[in-house]
Amino acid sequence: MERYRNLDGNSGVAAFTVGDGFIDVRFFEGGTYRYDGTTPGADDVAAMQGLARAGRGLATYINQHVRDRYAARLD
Repeated sequence: MERYRNLDGNSGVAAFTVGDGFIDVRFFEGGTYRYDGTTPGADDVAAMQGLARAGRGLATYINQHVRDRYAARLD
């Protein structure tokens, strides 16, 4: 996994992995989750991938748009 840059300095996201049609997100307090084209959907995954690469806004996006809609908990 790649460490999340956290440019705003207050994110709950620790790390992420971007793959073809999915993103795995590890939170500091709460495990690692997979989001994919099925849940929450391709548009949300694309937005999350862009935010993850930018290092800003990923946790906020998840909290405001995705919440508990994840494809799987990985750990």
